Amino acid sequence: MSKSTYFSSKSVFGQLISLIDTEIIKSAVVKTNSDYYVKKFKSKDHLISMLFCCFAKCNSLREVSGAMLGLSGKTKGFQLDHIPKRSTLSDANKNREVSFFEDVYNQLLYKYTNTISDSRIKDIIKKQVKLVDSSTISLFKEILSCVGRKSKDGKSKGGIKVHSVINADEKVPNMVWFSSAATHDHNFLKKLKCDDNTIYVFDKGYNDYKAFKHFSEYQTGFVTRLKGNACYDIIEVNQIPEHLHSGVLQDEIIEVDVKENNSTTKLKLRKVKFYDRENKREFEFITNLFEIRADMIAALYKLRWQIELVFKQLKQNFPLKYFLGDNENAIKIQIYCVLIVNLLISVIKKKLTRSWAFSNLVSFCKIHLFNY
Repeated sequence: MSKSTYFSSKSVFGQLISLIDTEIIKSAVVKTNSDYYVKKFKSKDHLISMLFCCFAKCNSLREVSGAMLGLSGKTKGFQLDHIPKRSTLSDANKNREVSFFEDVYNQLLYKYTNTISDSRIKDIIKKQVKLVDSSTISLFKEILSCVGRKSKDGKSKGGIKVHSVINADEKVPNMVWFSSAATHDHNFLKKLKCDDNTIYVFDKGYNDYKAFKHFSEYQTGFVTRLKGNACYDIIEVNQIPEHLHSGVLQDEIIEVDVKENNSTTKLKLRKVKFYDRENKREFEFITNLFEIRADMIAALYKLRWQIELVFKQLKQNFPLKYFLGDNENAIKIQIYCVLIVNLLISVIKKKLTRSWAFSNLVSFCKIHLFNY
């Protein structure tokens, strides 16, 4: 009888970890100096332990260390040199630089970009469309200041806001920035890279005329919604072609005032009013894209929903309700490890010939983590 091809010499966890090249980890260690004055629990062991936490959906340090103690003698398949005690993992989460995990994630994203990307959107628009948004994760302790009313006893929860940028043809974040939940979204626009081959799409919470002027100076496109209290002057009304029956109601060139350094300058933008037949709502968009068809502006903004689905996917499938530390460093490390796991599962899903739902694939990995 022929040998079965359904079994591998590595466990499911070992196969997942093998997607991370050893050279990537070594490079990140050297770059961030994350193993400086560390005797036993190296960065590689820390990374694998936290990835195990995310795959197995562990909710506490005791659960992680207890589950990993049962792996004694079985760690060769996933290159773990040191199984951590609870206190060891706690100290590492508190003291090791977050930049190590960030660098590992960025290198993995660079390696697997061609695998997970879908170039159809770029083929149509001829530019890279990037979606910008943020998601707030509530914390039980006041680690980072949070928005909202305080409770009757005067206590308030903490909250961390995760700002993300994803390419419209991918489903994983390629730029992440953390802030307290009380930080306004538009501060993140300063961190975006500007070039003439990029279009940013974001909601009206990011409205900032200074940033819009900066985008225009660098020929970087943007699409967002107009705030209800916005002040502007209409300087030109574009005709809507008769054959265009796609919901475009108005197409106007407007000017807004940009105040900076005790002076006021005018910025020319385009305003498109659009009726969404599906939701029976009117939307007003502003952009600096003057050459694109008006209905394409609405279509670009509709792509923004993809980043909401990414946040939903992360929160539903991975442990972001319970954190393994009560400090800012530990929380950021856990979020980056969740992003790494999300990327690895996305790569596996893309390579599979069988059609699997993302959540089913995550559940399969959890149940069969150490099966062969």
